Amino acid sequence: MKSMASTSEKILDIAQSLIVAGGYNGFSYADISAAIGIRKASIHHHFPTKAELVAVLVDRYRGQAEAGLSSLRSQVASPDEQLQAYLRYWDTCIRDASQPFCVCAMLAGEMQMLPDEVASRVRAHFQSLATWLAAVLSAGAEQGLFRLNRSPEEEAQMLMASVHGAMLSARAFDDPGLFIAIISSQIAKLTK
Repeated sequence: MKSMASTSEKILDIAQSLIVAGGYNGFSYADISAAIGIRKASIHHHFPTKAELVAVLVDRYRGQAEAGLSSLRSQVASPDEQLQAYLRYWDTCIRDASQPFCVCAMLAGEMQMLPDEVASRVRAHFQSLATWLAAVLSAGAEQGLFRLNRSPEEEAQMLMASVHGAMLSARAFDDPGLFIAIISSQIAKLTK
């Protein structure tokens, strides 16, 4: 059973890197097969369809993201520091290319073409992230750390769009430093 779990994890890991590189339609089971060195039939054994594979991948990604945000909330008291830690996480991932792009952001770009079971999970990821950001911004505003010009929910949507847009700019210009330059400007508006 251990072998199956590790093979499933390898398949998910490769699928995630392929999605980050080229989106949902930018990979096939043949790509995964070549990367891992297993037959396509073995991949189908673990994940009968591509939609099922990507749905499981998004569930795993979302679970990891929610666990990370929950851990951040419990380990860092200040909303300002929570937000900075979240942004540093992405800055580090982009700079060291360990996770240069949010897999759900990549999938969101293809939303109209995604199977429903994948699209609904991508939406759930963004709803969860927006809820966390709104809670951080609201708590920071109550403590006088942030100045919000709109509701915490609207500010969270704007910040989330800025984070993902900054990822896109860093990728488009092949300049990892662009991410933090763009985000710093957005954070400055919240803290003035």
